[in-house]
Amino acid sequence: MSDVKLSAADVKKLRDATGAGMMDCKKALVEAAGDFDKAIEVLRKKGQKLSAKRADREANEGVVIAQVNDDQTKGIVIKLSCETDFVAKNEDFVNMTKSIADLALNNFPDTKDGLLDLQYEGMALRDKITEQIGVIGEKVELASYEKVEAPMVVKYIHMGNKAGVLVALNKASDDFVNPGKDVAMQVAAMKPVALNQESIPQDIIDRELRIGKEIALKEGKPEAMIERIATGKLNKFFKENTLLAQAFVKDNKQTVEGFLQSVDKELTVTEFKHVKLG
Repeated sequence: MSDVKLSAADVKKLRDATGAGMMDCKKALVEAAGDFDKAIEVLRKKGQKLSAKRADREANEGVVIAQVNDDQTKGIVIKLSCETDFVAKNEDFVNMTKSIADLALNNFPDTKDGLLDLQYEGMALRDKITEQIGVIGEKVELASYEKVEAPMVVKYIHMGNKAGVLVALNKASDDFVNPGKDVAMQVAAMKPVALNQESIPQDIIDRELRIGKEIALKEGKPEAMIERIATGKLNKFFKENTLLAQAFVKDNKQTVEGFLQSVDKELTVTEFKHVKLG
């Protein structure tokens, strides 16, 4: 098929449609005997082959985007991962992540698989991502998808798209936008593991109690005090690692819960999502 005649316009059209390099586009068109749709399939198959080869590679870089709808009742946060910071900072990669975020927000699927099944530029999103592996030459994956629905959802994107936070509030008001963002920034900075004590899984509570007892024993504390010391350490863990009980970073004399109640006595966070690179 080396005698297939291709114009520069044909190659450019395929490049514009797929983002693949000029030589890759030319080779794909030659292999497809000039058929545009078959050339796209050739590039996609190349992506599938690369995907298999790179499946065990680490994809710790990428872009995180958080989005909320116009009335701020729904929010999504996604992470599109890649292998290198160079790719993560590429404008096309960032724009693709933003487009996927728009797709997620507009359709609001329940799961990541549901998002991957949605149509994106004429194909399933999962196929588009596979295609991009061939275009970019790195492992690319939709690593995270989270959604929140509440009377009011506030977003925050941290550190140049390296982390995204959604905070769900139980009440809605324009007056709550900035306080909500303050709490979202708190999540990004302090990385709470749960909303409150009741949200901590029992296995984590058991682990923290066990660690507390082991520390107390190593320090030679009296047997009768071990349980009380471990419980004290557990309570400290709750204060440091649950959002509403954490000291508020902008005023550590009050908790996050206290800060919200200072804005409105009934205001609280009902849920949060924190997605970050790594």
